[in-house]
Amino acid sequence: MQSRWKIKLSLYLNYFVFAVLLNSVGIVIARAIKLYGVDEKQASILEAFKDLPIAIVSFFVASFLPRLGYKRAMQIALMIVLVGCMGMYFGNSFLAAKMMFMSVGVSFALIKLSVYSLVGIVSDNPKEHSSLLSSIEGFFMVGIASAYFLFPIFYSETQPHNWLKVYLVLSALVLISLLFLSMSNIRIEAPTAGANWRDDIKNSLKLIWNTLVLVFLFSAFFFVMIEQGIMTWLPRFNEKIFSFSDKLSVQMASLLALSLALGRFLAGWLSKHISWVIIVITCSICAIALLLLILPRLQGGDEAGVVLSSFTEVPLSGFMLPLIGVFIAPIYPLLNSAVLSHLPKSLHAPMSGLIIIFSALGGTLGSRIVGTLFKSIGGVNAFYFLIVPVVLLIVSVLLIQAIIRKQPAHAS
Repeated sequence: MQSRWKIKLSLYLNYFVFAVLLNSVGIVIARAIKLYGVDEKQASILEAFKDLPIAIVSFFVASFLPRLGYKRAMQIALMIVLVGCMGMYFGNSFLAAKMMFMSVGVSFALIKLSVYSLVGIVSDNPKEHSSLLSSIEGFFMVGIASAYFLFPIFYSETQPHNWLKVYLVLSALVLISLLFLSMSNIRIEAPTAGANWRDDIKNSLKLIWNTLVLVFLFSAFFFVMIEQGIMTWLPRFNEKIFSFSDKLSVQMASLLALSLALGRFLAGWLSKHISWVIIVITCSICAIALLLLILPRLQGGDEAGVVLSSFTEVPLSGFMLPLIGVFIAPIYPLLNSAVLSHLPKSLHAPMSGLIIIFSALGGTLGSRIVGTLFKSIGGVNAFYFLIVPVVLLIVSVLLIQAIIRKQPAHAS
C-alpha cells in the first residue's frame, strides 16, 4: 500500500498530542493539591475521571468502530478534547480539571482504538506488528516527556495560576493535529463488523472467554497499575520525598518519560531478535531490583527538608528512580502485540477495546491505591506496593506464552 507512510505519520502525530494531555494527570494532581485545597486521596480521583470514560467508551465503541470509520473517530476525539482544554483554561478549578480529564478520557478511547486497529491493518506479520506498535508507544513516551518540560515553562512564583496558559498551547496543538488529519487521505477497508451494534458488543464479550485473552487482560491490568502508579505520583513523590521545588519535581519526572521512550524504542528493535517473553520477564526482574535498591535509602524522607531547585542539587537516587521506565517500558507494547498478532484481524478492534478497558481500570486502581497509601503510610512505602503487581505480571506472562505455543499466529 503506497500511502502507508501517511497513515503511520498520522498515527504518530495524534498519539503524541494525546500523550501530552493524558499523562499530565500527575502534574495536575500536584497543582490541584497546592492550589485547589484538596489532599492526595481527593486528588487521585482525577485518574478515575480520565480512565473510567476510556473504559466506558471503549466498551460501547470498540466493536463497531470500523463502521464509524477510523478517521472520523479521530476527528471527533480531537474536537472533544479541544473543548476540554479550553474549559480548563477558563474554568480554573478542581471541577474544571475533572471535566477536562473526562474529555481527554473519552477522546483517547477513540484515538487508541483507531491506532491499535490500524496497526494491525498496515502490518504484514507479527514482527512488523511488534516493531511498529513499540515505536508508536515509544513516540507516545516522547510526548509525555514533552509535557514535563512544557508545563513548567508557565510556572510562576508570583502568578500561581499562570500555568493554565499551557492549555492554550495544547489547544493549538490539537487544532494542528485536526487540520493535518483532515487533510490526510486515509482510506482503508476495515474488517467487517457485525450486523448491528448489539452483535458487535456480543462479539466483544465472547472474546473474554478466550483463555489467551482472559490471561492477557489480567496482565495488562497489572502492568498499567504499575506504570500509572509510578507515573502519576512521581511529581508528588519528588516534592515530598526529595524536597524538590514545584518546577524541578515536574522536570525530574520527565526523566521517567524519557526512559520509558528509550525502553520502548529498544523493545521495537530487540523484539526482532529476541523472544518477547525473555524481554518482558528480564525487564520485570530488573524493575523489582531497582526498587529494592533505591527505596530503602529513602526511608524516613517523607518530611520535607531544604527545597532543592537545581539539577546540580539532585541526589543520585533522584536520577536513578526514573530509570525504572527503561525496564517497564517494553512490557505493555510487547504484551499487546503478542496477543493481537495471535488473533484474527477481524477481532483486533474489539480486542483493542478490551485492552483499553482493562488498562484504564488498572490505571485508576493503581493510582488510587498509591494515592491512598501515600497519604496514610508515606510515599516510600506506597511505592513498595508496586512490587506486588510486577510479580503477578511475570506469572501472567508465563501463562500467556504457554497458551500461545498451542495457537497459530493470525497477523498475516
